[in-house]
Amino acid sequence: MEFDVVIVGAGPAGLSTACRLMQLAQKQEQEQDLMVCVVEKGSEVGAHILSGAVFETRALDELFPDWKEKGAPLNTPVIQDDIYWLNNENKGTKIPAFMTPKTMHNEGNYITSMGNMCRWLAEQAEQLGVEIFPGFAASEVLYNQDGSVAGVITGDMGLDENSEPKDSYMPGMELKAKYTVFAEGCRGHLGKQLIEKFDLDQGKSPQHYGIGFKEIWDIDPAKHQEGLVVHTAGWPITDATGGSYLYHGENNQVLVGLIVDLNYSNPHLSPFDEFQRLKHHPVFKQYLEGGKRVSYGARAIAKGGFNSLPKMTFPGGLLVGCDAGTLNFAKIKGNHTAMKSGLIAAEALMEVLSKDDAAESQDLTAFTEKFKDSWLYDELFRSRNFGPVLHKLGTFIGGAYNTADQNWFNGRLPFHFKDEVADHSLMKLADEANEIDYPKPDGVLSFDKLSSVFLSNTNHEEGQPCHLKLKDKAIPLTVNLTKYNEPAQRYCPAGVYEIVENEAGEKQFQINSQNCVHCKTCDIKDPSQNITWVVPEGAGGPNYPNM
Repeated sequence: MEFDVVIVGAGPAGLSTACRLMQLAQKQEQEQDLMVCVVEKGSEVGAHILSGAVFETRALDELFPDWKEKGAPLNTPVIQDDIYWLNNENKGTKIPAFMTPKTMHNEGNYITSMGNMCRWLAEQAEQLGVEIFPGFAASEVLYNQDGSVAGVITGDMGLDENSEPKDSYMPGMELKAKYTVFAEGCRGHLGKQLIEKFDLDQGKSPQHYGIGFKEIWDIDPAKHQEGLVVHTAGWPITDATGGSYLYHGENNQVLVGLIVDLNYSNPHLSPFDEFQRLKHHPVFKQYLEGGKRVSYGARAIAKGGFNSLPKMTFPGGLLVGCDAGTLNFAKIKGNHTAMKSGLIAAEALMEVLSKDDAAESQDLTAFTEKFKDSWLYDELFRSRNFGPVLHKLGTFIGGAYNTADQNWFNGRLPFHFKDEVADHSLMKLADEANEIDYPKPDGVLSFDKLSSVFLSNTNHEEGQPCHLKLKDKAIPLTVNLTKYNEPAQRYCPAGVYEIVENEAGEKQFQINSQNCVHCKTCDIKDPSQNITWVVPEGAGGPNYPNM
């Protein structure tokens, strides 16, 4: 199948690109001629979307100024911001607003489900004439003879564990395009390949990541304060950096989560168990007690920001949104920045596609120029030091620097901090790190991994090839277990990786790939960089209803 533009991923960036392309085509009376396709690996649009989320409307205001009239699911404006330092498991200190970076303040923003926002964006895109194919995973990049990107190939369906066709076999499709936009989200597996092939990260800091958890709870209406936003730092993650959140959304629900930076060094640390501990703190317990957990999910977050942004263009295509790493860590927000990158991509693409002698598969240098002239570039530049300062100076001194930099100098202090150490390389040896004794879940506020995965509605077709590839099958036991007590058992939020013993008492590395929630943490944090995440069959993975 041939299109003018193929977009990989129906998230905020991909759908914004699609919508703006068709809007521009309508202005030029070319909408009948422009063919735009979006492929989405989730079973439906929004099925794989997970975000806090407090949403800033700046990019949406540009894309659909009448979004309220069009029924965008933004119904809960933020009415109060509370920020706490959690001293220990029992105490939390509320921090005055003037002592926190203004980027953390949320006046004018909305508490929302980005899954539902993407469903709404998909409706707008289809009304504009975009073709959206959910349940189709882009598994390979298609190249022209000159090496430029020619589109993507969707994954085969109906293969058995040995990659042999079953009775239900359906071969993948070639989706060819003049230009292909990769909007897969954080650590996109095709984006990762393209960055390496075209050397897009030359001269850049390595990308840095966190793992973000989220649960939705139905709580006692008497405890619910619609529009309240709570952020915390400090306990429980004393062996790492990160922070937590609790947002009071609509319908007597709260959205609660924890972000743990993946530059932590203690191999015994379990981000999942840190999250479960968090909910017992009085700041959280006061709202959750007596409530019911109704959803769970986890996703990696690209937070390297300005210093880690790769070159976003290459012959025949672009990287947008979190596939490139456009999240603004100073705001803990990436949805509005992802959308803006998509708008810029659409404008650069349309300039080329609207020409009578449109050249195909060129490097869209116009995108880079438009990006540098945009508020997105300015916003990311002014927050460039936020993450590196925290990593280098620690939470207290780094936090003080960031507050001064953002509140008094608008991010324009003439210093340029960089973090040049990749997250996976910081792991200590197990016998050099403190062991952590996590309390057992009580089934009321804290839970185990398997019951949590159940709430994510994760499903993969049985008997398909494992989508978690080991470069060397011996490394988990010979290296990772002996040196690091195989941290995959703990950094995975879904119980995918286990060390088990067979009948002979021999240890084996077991991969429960059917549990995978597609967070990509294993691809990022494995100290041996031995695990590569690739797409499973289309429609596999979580089925988040409103995350």
